[in-house]
Amino acid sequence: MTKKYNIAIVGATGAVGEQLRYLLAQSKIPYDQVRLLASSRSAGKELSVGEEKYTVEELTADSFEGIDIAFFSAGGDRSKEFAPKAVEAGAIVVDNTSAYRMDEDTPLIVPEVNQEAMDDHHGLIANPNCSTIQMVMALRPIEKAFGLKRVIVSTYQAVSGAGTRAVLEMENQFRDILSGDEIDQPKILPVAGDVKHYQMAFNVLAQIDKFQDNHYTFEEMKMTNETKKILGRPDLPVSATCVRVPVIKGHAESVYIEIDRDDVTIEDLMTVLDQADNVVVEDDVKQQVYPQPVNAVNRPETFVGRIRQDLDVKNGFHLWIVSDNLWKGAAYNSIEIAETLIARNLI
Repeated sequence: MTKKYNIAIVGATGAVGEQLRYLLAQSKIPYDQVRLLASSRSAGKELSVGEEKYTVEELTADSFEGIDIAFFSAGGDRSKEFAPKAVEAGAIVVDNTSAYRMDEDTPLIVPEVNQEAMDDHHGLIANPNCSTIQMVMALRPIEKAFGLKRVIVSTYQAVSGAGTRAVLEMENQFRDILSGDEIDQPKILPVAGDVKHYQMAFNVLAQIDKFQDNHYTFEEMKMTNETKKILGRPDLPVSATCVRVPVIKGHAESVYIEIDRDDVTIEDLMTVLDQADNVVVEDDVKQQVYPQPVNAVNRPETFVGRIRQDLDVKNGFHLWIVSDNLWKGAAYNSIEIAETLIARNLI
């Protein structure tokens, strides 16, 4: 008889929680009970997982009794407070926040890239940052085939990455501007907890998360540090510029790489990427084919196109990488981690 698992979703009412509920019902995870957890404000709401309705419960220290797998997507502070309690109760935690990603003992997992790293987990596995996930999906097969010497990335990140309230703020701004009305004073973007807030509609913000002492943002440092950890390359030079654009869903990235060899062609890169799991090459300049966020929505794959050799650096290449930030960048990768745990008999 197939074992069934009891599942908890922390942050079940949020943008990622909504996708987790949908994808859990479509997944290979044989589940029995599902516990939807959120703040006291959301307790009592009814939400669906597939055809079944569940009542949202308030997240407490006792919420994880009998739970086998707990998905966390309610912010880093909640994860820091409650993830250890879930592990103590016997659950394996898949955490979608930045709380534990850089902990030495916590595996940071993209199943297509480094699933073997979860074999020594201690009850907690971290889901990487959304923009990191789609980039390493393309980098790993290239690194395996041709080596990798340097990565420079500029992102074009959708507003849903900042949460449902950020999307609503932008939508209201669009509505007001197109109606000829004044917009309300922005309160959320670029960072809800920062001092200043700016209009997102018809605008581009070169800030995601707070600025650090080195003039990079926390998001940019996450991309740098997480990429090195996932690839097992602490020596790899990685530099990021992270930008918020007025798109609801789907992150895009312009990535420049330098590889170890100088005899590699565009066609060689396309072949290697085309053979990689869950990577789709969309690159036909004669037909104007290239990845677009609108076409990646609700898709689990990472799309790569606009593959070009640098005009001056023989071993340098440019890539355009697109993925759904709430699917592969968050909920889908979390579900994949749980499926892989089961497949590898790690639970």
